[in-house]
Amino acid sequence: MNQDSLVEYGSRRVIITITAIVCALLEIVDSTIVNVALNDMKGNLGATLNEIGWVITAYAIGNVIIVPMTSWLSAQFGRRNYFAASIIIFTVCSFLCGNANGIWQLVFFRFLQGLGGGALLVTSQTIITESYPPEKRGMAQAIYGLGVIIGPTLGPPLGGYIVEHFSWPYIFYINIPIGTIATLLTIQFVRSPKYAEKKSVSEVDWAGIGLLAVSVGSLQYVLERGQEDDWFSSSTITTLAVVSVLGFFFFIWRELTAKNPIVALRVLKNGNLRVGTILSFILGFGLYGSTFIIPLYTQASLGWTAEQAGALMIPAALTTAFMMPIIGRMIQKGAKQQVLVAIGMLIFFMYSFWGYKILTPDTGKDAFFWMLILRGLGMGLLFIPITTLSLSTLKGQQIGQGASFTGMMRQLGGSFGIALITTFMARQNMVHRSDLTSQMSSDNAMVQQRVAGMQHNYMAHGMTPNVALQSAHQTLDYMITKQAAVLSYMDVFLYLGLMFLVCIPFVLMVKDKKAHKVDLSEAMH
Repeated sequence: MNQDSLVEYGSRRVIITITAIVCALLEIVDSTIVNVALNDMKGNLGATLNEIGWVITAYAIGNVIIVPMTSWLSAQFGRRNYFAASIIIFTVCSFLCGNANGIWQLVFFRFLQGLGGGALLVTSQTIITESYPPEKRGMAQAIYGLGVIIGPTLGPPLGGYIVEHFSWPYIFYINIPIGTIATLLTIQFVRSPKYAEKKSVSEVDWAGIGLLAVSVGSLQYVLERGQEDDWFSSSTITTLAVVSVLGFFFFIWRELTAKNPIVALRVLKNGNLRVGTILSFILGFGLYGSTFIIPLYTQASLGWTAEQAGALMIPAALTTAFMMPIIGRMIQKGAKQQVLVAIGMLIFFMYSFWGYKILTPDTGKDAFFWMLILRGLGMGLLFIPITTLSLSTLKGQQIGQGASFTGMMRQLGGSFGIALITTFMARQNMVHRSDLTSQMSSDNAMVQQRVAGMQHNYMAHGMTPNVALQSAHQTLDYMITKQAAVLSYMDVFLYLGLMFLVCIPFVLMVKDKKAHKVDLSEAMH
């Protein structure tokens, strides 16, 4: 097969690139757009808070199950057919989600939508990578990175706007025209590499598929629901945690011994990919963790609307968009990926420490601007170098397999990040609350003075002394609650930053294994 057979030029490459990015964006925006609509869905479908959480969980489980299998499925059905089928599944399920009558119907369609969506992410990366000649690969990763970094940021403001001006089903309906156009463009323009011989049904690694679905699905459930169900005091969480560990053990054993494994674990013998996989996990942790915590803080502690909270993140996303091509060019000119990743981690630490410094119960909007610009800068410096480092010494079919691993680890990193952050915040909140309450003992003169001042203020507004005293105590309790919440947000920022800071020396120790020039062009499956 001619080495350049999948490289495209001119308008054709532009169309393929746009199609792939739109599909990656569709997938990622959909994982965060729902967050701001949960309240409306809850009321509309008569669901409990616990049940509505499943709308996010089901999608994430579908996503994580399909991503590692993407490379194999592309080989089985041909990349173009598989990509087009994934867009169709995603689009049809978007329509069904918008039309769902009950919560469990919606959850089921979200799971199917996640199965369609997971493929869009990794396959679009592979398609973009192969459409560019080897010397422009850094730029190709930069273009793809735009979608991945901007997607999570775009979700909340877009969701907020749609929910405020229309109704929640429209956050799903918006995918239908885009998905339809993307399908037609894919069928018309995207080409498949000459893939391996199709396996007969009897040769398919069904055991591997089953073990993967069970272990990854269980792990994702544990991460998403752990905090709500109080972790291991819940028998479901404990059972699924055990199932997940055993499932992974048998899955790894199966994939290393099977003749036609569903996930080619042997590709992890590549040192750069191993490092890249770990770094992708950390990147997911930071990217999804910080995208999750800022809207939460601004809405819960500062009382902003979903639209305002989402809009806050836009300058950071634009900064990343601006940085991506510059970093792509730097890598093309030979800048060391390890150094760029280390600088990105240092900038992310600075952003987190800045966040730790400025959070108060009433931080103004302007205080966030430069801090979030810094985050955008750090994310740009992390994403492309990590992706190019991971795939730089892989050839041919291995590239698709490598992209699947880094994609899955980024998703899992995000899930671990959000699960750990919510648990950590709940624990810290209790600690800070009891600390603050112990300082507010009734024999403290300053506290008595404060309560008396508030009581007089309420009495001046026409309350009886008893009611005024009760109101003063309630106000004090509210202030303590708010202060405790802000202190736990500060802790998250500090520890998230420290995690990135600690990683820097390890990143710099990675050896530059340039066995051959970055060549991602041979047939990928």
